Amino acid sequence: MGGNPAVGPATRNGATPVTATGPLAAGAAADTSIDIRALGPGVWVELSVVADIEAVEAVSEILTRFAPGGTSIEPGFGLTDEGLGAVIDPTRPATVRAYLPGLDPAGVEAAIAEATTALGHLQAFGLRPIGELQAVLVHEADWAEAWKSHFPVLRVGRRMVIRPTWRRHRRLPGDVVLSLDPGMAFGTGLHPTTRLCLAALETLADEGLLARGLARGLARGGNARVIDVGCGSGILAIAAGKLGAGEILGVDTDPIAVESTLANARLNRLTRRLRVHRGSVPSGEGPFDIVLANLIASLLVQVAGPLRDELAAGGRILASGIFRDREGDVAAAFTAAGLRPGRRWAEEDWVALEAIAVQGRAAPISPRVDPRGVASSGRPRCTGRPLREEWTRRHLTSLLRGGALARSEEESPSGSRW
Repeated sequence: MGGNPAVGPATRNGATPVTATGPLAAGAAADTSIDIRALGPGVWVELSVVADIEAVEAVSEILTRFAPGGTSIEPGFGLTDEGLGAVIDPTRPATVRAYLPGLDPAGVEAAIAEATTALGHLQAFGLRPIGELQAVLVHEADWAEAWKSHFPVLRVGRRMVIRPTWRRHRRLPGDVVLSLDPGMAFGTGLHPTTRLCLAALETLADEGLLARGLARGLARGGNARVIDVGCGSGILAIAAGKLGAGEILGVDTDPIAVESTLANARLNRLTRRLRVHRGSVPSGEGPFDIVLANLIASLLVQVAGPLRDELAAGGRILASGIFRDREGDVAAAFTAAGLRPGRRWAEEDWVALEAIAVQGRAAPISPRVDPRGVASSGRPRCTGRPLREEWTRRHLTSLLRGGALARSEEESPSGSRW
């Protein structure tokens, strides 16, 4: 698509600068006001224009007149493969970027003025939509730390706050603060799939489901046991611990994720309650009250049964990483594994689902459930590991008569059930 890779701080430092560009609309104001006094060695001026795909060649030719290294072109794209891949979408505008060295301030001013005039002539033809020229300063010395600017203090839900370790946060009453060093593992709270899981986890905590547990062998005074499958940075496991879980296990097949989760557990003083090791399901350490699975839809479908087998009776799966067009596949797999539909959360193109293990281990669920919460044999059904019979019967009865299982059939915050 025309133009050579732009020579500038992006190619010198292995990163692509992220800047705000003007809207692709007639009359959008250009933003070319830069501090000329700040120009000098190690400073570049990034010029960018958003343009219709058919106008990209013409725009690129204009900017190349002033940029010694040519231009870079970022086409519009759409997500595919459950959000893990992307394809160029010709119906979306592209962004053309070029970089001017800041060694000649007068030359930079002249180049911006001439580029603005030339683009104006091109826009006057009205053949294809072309946005206004944008200019921003880029300092080479900033790139070693510049990535940190993209990780702000982030509030999720009502109480949870994700604080990168290099940022300060003034805690408000009731705040649950997660200190996090993103590193190379997935899970910073910036992606909708993580936010959906955090919001769902906060909902369970508000209902008291992290403060009590059905599963046997609890480590902390009866509080819930939680497993985070594909723990990444450990953000969900840490959130579960901060919200009251008694024992948390993180598993991931990536050794970098295991190291990241351990480091973040130390930052949050959760090493006594949070363990992590390399692996997946089956974990061999169930049953758990809550299974956190922020994966992708195809993997959730594949491991629906093993995820179910990690649960105690009455336990929950919070599954995220589901692209909207795969929601039905995941819901069907969960139902086939013997799980009952719960609530649904949605943000942008992503969905999170709650699934409930009403019966025992991986057994198909009958449409009719004995209100006493017992099987036809008169004994409570569980995951295959013995629980205290009387306590389990009382708890399941409470759930079925109007507790959390009844609430799971209500309309979700997004207005639907799966």
